[in-house]
Amino acid sequence: MSVYKPLLASDIIVTPLQVSKAFAYQTPAGINNAGINMFKGKNITGLFSLEEPTTGITSVEYQRLVYNTISELYYSNYISSSYGDNLSTPVNLINENTTGPVSSAGRYENYLQTDLTFERYFPTSSDAIIGVCSIPQNLYGDKVQPNSFQLTSPKGLIVDDGEGNLILNTDPNTIVGTIIYQHGIAIITKDTSEAVSGIINAFTTASSLYCAFSSSYDIYETQYKCTINPSEYNFTLNQSIISGSSSFEYSSSYYYQPKDGIVNNFATSSTFTPYVTGVGLYNDNQELLAIAKVAQPLPTSTTIDTTILINIDR
Repeated sequence: MSVYKPLLASDIIVTPLQVSKAFAYQTPAGINNAGINMFKGKNITGLFSLEEPTTGITSVEYQRLVYNTISELYYSNYISSSYGDNLSTPVNLINENTTGPVSSAGRYENYLQTDLTFERYFPTSSDAIIGVCSIPQNLYGDKVQPNSFQLTSPKGLIVDDGEGNLILNTDPNTIVGTIIYQHGIAIITKDTSEAVSGIINAFTTASSLYCAFSSSYDIYETQYKCTINPSEYNFTLNQSIISGSSSFEYSSSYYYQPKDGIVNNFATSSTFTPYVTGVGLYNDNQELLAIAKVAQPLPTSTTIDTTILINIDR
């Protein structure tokens, strides 16, 4: 037999908790097995042909399609301006309607990683080359942790600056690309140095590359506050309270009494209070969902509230 008490909304607190894990992969076997893909994109003009060059380590894509996809998703506002195209839009004023420029990055969502204003350069010349590192979501979780991404080749090291920019470790003032943390996508768009070109060229074979990053994932802890008032749960249904019988009946004195048998001495004192050994959580249909066990039997109080906190992570 169970005794139920409903929980109020104020008794339930849900708290997010961010956890992270570091990953590091050496090519070629490590990156291949992890599912990380390295693409080389190329701005190829004219009619599409199935004979065009392909790219990719763990999957194969056409270089033209890689270039066009990245351009559309992450740089559509930045083709004509490295700081974004301003959008002229109507501005409603009192009793009149006028137009004016809006200081924003155009009409497309290009997944900006910060409120700060940085350039987002994308090459548009014929045969322009870009490099793309694509991390699968089962590795990066909710997002790549800022300030954790590294991409290394014998020519140099590229890192992220925590604001969505890729920079050379030897020249922190030079932005060579963009990282979209929540998509696990790192894009190299400036092929102006030997270090950068060496990394992009290594994308075609994944040879001599080292990729490291930390994942970020939010888990949610739900805390249930179970409060026993002094006037509640002051009797026990545990059969060990009596000897010689396992049955109870409800008496007119509002206590459960044994039908037969003898109450053990430890329960005959006026100061006796039941001990709590576990708390069950039920749904509205009185179906048991979870059981929480206390470290040791907990006596209830007859003078103050007894509160048990139950934490469940998911």
